[in-house]
Amino acid sequence: MTREPLVLIPPMLCDARVFAPLTAALSPDHAICIMPTRGADRMEEIASRILDWAPAKFALLGLSMGGAVALEIIRRAPTRVLRIALMDCTSQAETPQTAAAREPLIVAARAGRFKDVVAQEMPAACFAHGPHRRHTLETITDMAWAMGPEAYVAQARAMQRRRDQSATLRQIRQPAVVICGEEDPVHPVRRHQFMAEMIPYSRLEVIAGAGHLPTLEQPESTVDVVRDWLRQPLVLR
Repeated sequence: MTREPLVLIPPMLCDARVFAPLTAALSPDHAICIMPTRGADRMEEIASRILDWAPAKFALLGLSMGGAVALEIIRRAPTRVLRIALMDCTSQAETPQTAAAREPLIVAARAGRFKDVVAQEMPAACFAHGPHRRHTLETITDMAWAMGPEAYVAQARAMQRRRDQSATLRQIRQPAVVICGEEDPVHPVRRHQFMAEMIPYSRLEVIAGAGHLPTLEQPESTVDVVRDWLRQPLVLR
């Protein structure tokens, strides 16, 4: 049986390492494509680049900022996306307050205080206490420094300017799953419940013992949820 390629889109300040457990578990059955979110300061441009690089048809999973990109991709090219998973993200536009709060971080990144930026964007409070917490924090720090301040500034601008995708949620007809860490303080469970209720053919999966990055905090549970989603029959349109 031929299984569709799986496109993974990482969060802000993260690279392929955030998906390492998923890649290891799923690569025997799926071609895994991990797409970058750096190099552009608008969601529309990031999505356009990914569509240029992606297979003709694919399963799509976005985590945090990657979820916002995933929604822009399915808005632009719904016939290319066979199924979609949205993890620890929001469909809503940035609030004026949150957008304004990014400005001092952008200034700090440009002024050589990137360490402070990383500490504020990905504080320890974002992650649940558990056996993988220390590894998660170390991996986050390593990924952020590998990305660097220039990439951060572009990503922050893209987040500030992103559109509200509520209408996009209502248009999704593919098999969909909304996944969140039970202890995510950035995008709490109730926000994910709202998204799941907006999407036809979707369900909500809450990962116990995880915060904002379940792929690293609870890798086994996250793999199980993603594998179940990938096994769902495709909806005929």
